[in-house]
Amino acid sequence: MARKRVTPVTAFDPALLRGAAIDAIKKLDLRRQIENPVMFSVEIGGILTTLSYLYGLFVYPGETALFTALVSAWLWLTVLFSNFAEALAEGRGKARAASLRRSRTAMTARKVNSAQFSAPFEEISSSDLKPGDLVLVRSGDLVPGDGDVIAGAALINEAAITGESAPVVRESGGDRSAVTGGTTVIANEIIIRITAEPGKTFLDSMILMIEGAKRRKTPNEQALELLLFALTGVFLLVVATIWPVSAYSSSVSGSGSPAGLPVLVALFVCLAPTTIAALLPAIGIAGMDRLFQRNIIAMSGRAIEAAGDVNVLLLDKTGTITLGNRQAAAFIPVDGVNEDELVKAAYIASFADDTPEGKSVVALASGQISPLPGIPEQAAFIPFSAQTRISGVDLNGASYRKGAYDAIVREVTSRGGFVPPDIDTKVTRIAQTGGTPLVVSRDWNVLGVVHLKDILKTGVRERFFDLRRMGIRTIMITGDNRLTAAAIAAEAGVDDFLAEAKPDDKLRLIRTYQEEGYMVAMTGDGTNDAPALAQADVAVAMNNGTQPAREAANIIDLDSDPTKLIEVVEIGKQILMTRGALTTFSIANDVAKYFAIIPAAFVAIYPQLAVLNVMALSSPETAILSAVIFNALIIPLLIPLALRGVQFRPMPAGRLFTYNLVIFGLGGIVAPFLGIKAIDLLLSAVTAL
Repeated sequence: MARKRVTPVTAFDPALLRGAAIDAIKKLDLRRQIENPVMFSVEIGGILTTLSYLYGLFVYPGETALFTALVSAWLWLTVLFSNFAEALAEGRGKARAASLRRSRTAMTARKVNSAQFSAPFEEISSSDLKPGDLVLVRSGDLVPGDGDVIAGAALINEAAITGESAPVVRESGGDRSAVTGGTTVIANEIIIRITAEPGKTFLDSMILMIEGAKRRKTPNEQALELLLFALTGVFLLVVATIWPVSAYSSSVSGSGSPAGLPVLVALFVCLAPTTIAALLPAIGIAGMDRLFQRNIIAMSGRAIEAAGDVNVLLLDKTGTITLGNRQAAAFIPVDGVNEDELVKAAYIASFADDTPEGKSVVALASGQISPLPGIPEQAAFIPFSAQTRISGVDLNGASYRKGAYDAIVREVTSRGGFVPPDIDTKVTRIAQTGGTPLVVSRDWNVLGVVHLKDILKTGVRERFFDLRRMGIRTIMITGDNRLTAAAIAAEAGVDDFLAEAKPDDKLRLIRTYQEEGYMVAMTGDGTNDAPALAQADVAVAMNNGTQPAREAANIIDLDSDPTKLIEVVEIGKQILMTRGALTTFSIANDVAKYFAIIPAAFVAIYPQLAVLNVMALSSPETAILSAVIFNALIIPLLIPLALRGVQFRPMPAGRLFTYNLVIFGLGGIVAPFLGIKAIDLLLSAVTAL
């Protein structure tokens, strides 16, 4: 069935741009601006130059008033462009959160006192439900809150949460029992036990998670901010000492005049790492937004960045690598029995079997025989049970049975039936390939075997190959025996596996790798995965998994596709690369701007500095103003790159460093030379008019 996605919020949607522009002005509040120390300093510079302009205009009129006004105006634009970049990234997340918030509605819930469909119910508001309450949900109803199915099974449309149009089955027992408030039951009815308090549902958590402004900063981001703060402090001290030095030199040489406040502020702003400081908040927020576009919810930027450094990935087999329940793959008759005869008997024996395996036998048989045998309601159905491990039907005087090999052989033997000698070989062959054999009999004579096997999710083998190319070791974890685990591991293409694993075994394995210095990621969907998910550096839970698994994870995959971890890794690496690339570009920019500001500002006092005027700028005023204008304009020009991110290319670290150095380092040096020179020529032309 075709996948239906929520219409993406484009980066430059008019409504989004208007909101970002308004938020950019609101962020001028110094109490908010101080969260970005570099831009806080630029805003202080804007305030000082504005006061200097007003002083020069009304108190001490002079020729520099226009120059000061222009410097001040471009400093304010620098701050606004920085705020706009962050507000634009935040706005995308808030727009998505708003769409989810609209899907959260109050509804009527049928509260029952027991897990019986016939039990009387009381209609109450969903907002009054408490954890532990039992609720009856019928076809066409919205699920009133997060919970676990404790009776029945139903088809549920989760498009409101995942954007996926194909319905999913939620049933009691196992790892497919979790339901999410706001989804719709489209067939059958279920009784759920509420697990979340009002206002603390998974949908509420999603809304908070995708609002970029709520994210926690990552260690790398904090370290970079500390570096930017230190550089800002160093440049501030340097600029603070320039005025007395220039004043002394001017008085001694008798030429030139001390650097004025506008020049000093412009010098500081152009040398400080304003470009990366302006774009840094947008990079992290945009990374979370890119994940959400792929139906992946990250609780913090920390989890995404950690994914960029992952080198070991642990995957739970059932429901993660495989579809979950074993499914019928083939019918293998014993010697002397026609396959259609076996298929018909297996269909009849499984007709009343409500287990996922029994349903898969019926589905496979339905595609191989026509017409299907009719089974009247008065037939005697023998339901599957854990004690007998057999299910079947007594129909028209005939007995049809299907079940575990030893259980069927024991039953057939006790009834004086026939067990063909080749059945042992067929059962052993299936077991050796990691499958499960179900033996079928009719009238106490064995007809053959149904081969049940774990079905790999589409594309997992190719994805694991991609992960291997990225240097990530994949390890499958399962409670199956070693024989079954080895067969599935070979088919899936993982690097290693851990068989017969208990929850503490998974936890121990993760800690072992972490102690050896590895960054460990894990995907899982079951309650038994929760301890390991909580320990892992990156924990991706499947949305169709249990509530404990989702609560232990720091990333939720709404599509329940374990192979999408590769997208999480790629986006994590993309964030790191984007930040590194823009940092390289910003530092290279500062080097180039040095050759514009320093000679222009002090050439009158130190004529020897003229040799550094390699761009042959027209005058000190146009040189300084050109550098300030370029410093402001480069921020909005880089916003699309910050939001989109640098494309990830699997390559060795040394080659990646060289790539960034050449592309963004060289580009960061060349761009200011060209940009500042072009602006200087334009200003000179305007001045000459």
